[in-house]
Amino acid sequence: MTDVTFLTTEMVSELENLFAADQSQAVERAAQEIFQTLIQKNQYVGEVYSISYEAALVQIHDRHRMDVGGIPSLSFLIATRVNPEEAIDYTTEDASVILLRVMDAAPLPNAVEAERVRVEAAQRASDQEKHWDDPDMMDGWTHRLLSFAGVKCRVIGTFFLDQTPGSETADSLVLRFGSDLSNYYPNRGLKVYKPNDKALSLIVNYHDPDRKKEQQTNQTVTVGQIRYASTNRAFQGISNVDVKLLPADLLGQKTALFGMTRTGKSNTTKIILQSVFNLRFSREKQLRIGQIVFDPNGEYANENEQDANQQKNPSAIKNLWKSHPDGQKEDVVTYGILPHPNDPNRKLMLVNFFADDTLQVGKTIIDATLAADSSKYIQNFRQVAFTLPDENDISAMTRYKRRVLVYRSLLAKAGFDPPKSLNPNIKGLFNQKLIQALKDSEVDNQVNHKAAAAILSKPNPKWSELGVAFEYLYDFMTDKNSGYKDFENWYMMEKPKASGDPWADEDLKKLLEMFSRPNGSKQIGKVLNQHTSSTTSDYAVEIYQYLKDGKLVIVDQSSGDPEVNQSSADRIMWHIFQQNQSLFREGKENIPEILVYLEEAHNLLPYGTDMDLKNVWVRTAKEGAKYHIGIVYATQEVSSIQRNILKNTANWLIGHLNNTDETKELRKYYDFADFEASIRRAQDRGFLRVKTLSNLFVIPVQVNKFEV
Repeated sequence: MTDVTFLTTEMVSELENLFAADQSQAVERAAQEIFQTLIQKNQYVGEVYSISYEAALVQIHDRHRMDVGGIPSLSFLIATRVNPEEAIDYTTEDASVILLRVMDAAPLPNAVEAERVRVEAAQRASDQEKHWDDPDMMDGWTHRLLSFAGVKCRVIGTFFLDQTPGSETADSLVLRFGSDLSNYYPNRGLKVYKPNDKALSLIVNYHDPDRKKEQQTNQTVTVGQIRYASTNRAFQGISNVDVKLLPADLLGQKTALFGMTRTGKSNTTKIILQSVFNLRFSREKQLRIGQIVFDPNGEYANENEQDANQQKNPSAIKNLWKSHPDGQKEDVVTYGILPHPNDPNRKLMLVNFFADDTLQVGKTIIDATLAADSSKYIQNFRQVAFTLPDENDISAMTRYKRRVLVYRSLLAKAGFDPPKSLNPNIKGLFNQKLIQALKDSEVDNQVNHKAAAAILSKPNPKWSELGVAFEYLYDFMTDKNSGYKDFENWYMMEKPKASGDPWADEDLKKLLEMFSRPNGSKQIGKVLNQHTSSTTSDYAVEIYQYLKDGKLVIVDQSSGDPEVNQSSADRIMWHIFQQNQSLFREGKENIPEILVYLEEAHNLLPYGTDMDLKNVWVRTAKEGAKYHIGIVYATQEVSSIQRNILKNTANWLIGHLNNTDETKELRKYYDFADFEASIRRAQDRGFLRVKTLSNLFVIPVQVNKFEV
């Protein structure tokens, strides 16, 4: 018979207590390990002698300052009562670390007397080779006392430990950061340390754990190293601390890059673009994010010296696919208005303005280019749209075909090359009674009217002939004595099955008027270089499909007319916006994530109080997030961007700005006020102050140089 041991209630209780004690010790060890990473005892610098919710005053001795490699302005310090060598109960109030930022010197109570002693010592040293702090000039006790100095710090927030709700195991312990101080005791001391290496890396690369859970990927990318000041010396012990970016922070958000020319904006944009592109190669979760760059200077689409690598070989962002063994050349697509000798695979942003499928597309391009022209006849022309009517409505179809014929003739007059297979078809479009009225004209311009009648009587007139005929036809229609009014009355009232509608609808009149204006066809010719007769596709549709497929599209705007480039960018952006908006409204899942990069953003984004929702850039900036469209915009001036856009910008990367107008605008956001003087003073290329969605405070960074 087998012996059976029964567990008594007392035995069960004892086992539970042992297990709980073991778990408690494991949690204490885990807490100790985290605090040992944050608190480096050999980095001790001083004591907090005064603190409030916003600021702390720290007393530091020169010896400690020297031991840690100095304390630069705007550097991080930490203050705590935790001794990492002892057991730590993370639930107690003292189990926390206060993050401080060094702002400036602060006078100690004995500052006046200390200054008097230093002045006297300096006077004694004025006629000697020795410095006034030499032991022969100042006794040791005085030297020690005067080596204490006060430092004013900004309270950035508090690091503390917490456990995942519902779990009490050691591995559920998580480091959290609160962007304030929940409590302080004015009569309790706090030890102060200067974090370096692992501690500093943990601080600057801290990302909100709740935010990370919401993101599609938590992959990070190194973008640079910590840099506190323009005077960045190796012995300070911080130049080896990498700063990492979460590319997922950019998705569906607005990201701003501000800085003067040649301070690293474009380089930073390329680093960001590269980090998002490389998500497709992630070992954890591969993401293909569509990215489109509007490149006004051609520096992304073309090789240039500022992107030269260490071997002095120029490169370009278009070669980004080469940076990974699994990269595919097809993942990067370049577009331009004109071809480029070094980019044989470049696609041209051309549309067949004559083709049925892209007829309205071409008209939209013309309309956008002429938007700023206030001439009445131009604004009337812009109101004409080619919307195909019901095929069963014979009258409407006839009027539509007549308008299309006139419009195509106008394009031909403006110099647009019609497809060889497209010949004018005027059959059934011009009433014989109208042609007879033209022939019977007896006004001063009757010769022209008769010429129009002759052309419109031909079975296959040429496009050039129709251009002449329509100019004369409009003259006939607007001459009160020409006989057109009699024809119109007959057409409306007397002809068989008269509908009461005039022969010429308003849109036709607006089109015909363009022939009578000396600059009518010339104005349309502004977009001539966007036309090709050899295609029937729309480049905006192609680009959106590439973005859906997660490709990088670069639109080279460095050549061509500025107005043409603007209208092309607007049209591409409208198509992207409307397509994603449509998917959102239909309740579709997996709406494509798209990132839009705007160099020289002040040329596209609205200025001041301008919030015209008819502007695609305003709409995208205001509503793009919910449609999964993020914007990365770069410009020299903070004040050039509409304030509502700034207020909704989540990620900020700030380089050198040289005037107070810009830095005063910047200080309104997050804690950039702390960096105002540094931003104005430090002109080092690539030295940025960075605030991202997952980083809860601004971090000064020296951004890496972009290389493929």
